Amino acid sequence: MFCPQCGASNTDNAAVCVQCGRNLQPAATPLPATGQIIPPGATVENYLVFAILATVLCCLPSGIAAIVYAAQVNGKLQAGDFAGAQEASRNAKMWCWISFGLGLATVGVTILLGILGVISGLHHG
Repeated sequence: MFCPQCGASNTDNAAVCVQCGRNLQPAATPLPATGQIIPPGATVENYLVFAILATVLCCLPSGIAAIVYAAQVNGKLQAGDFAGAQEASRNAKMWCWISFGLGLATVGVTILLGILGVISGLHHG
């Protein structure tokens, strides 16, 4: 390997040039700083299955919002945005629970109206 600064011949595994002392090792490319260190093997729950089930079984509009946020989690993790992945995960979970709650409320109101209809029919019969 030849030194890019002085042109001296060095061994292939040399760390510094024997003539001028320049560092011959390639510089590490720094990762963009996100303000948070990502632990090795770190994962963030994406709630995609829960979001799909909440969309199909509970409430379509809020379930779609849950799916959108759930789909963002893995992409942000791969991009190194751990904080963004956690935020998308929290939003997906929140929208899943909103969808579940709205679905539960809809079922409750439907049952209540059915009971009131039966009671009303008894008084008119």
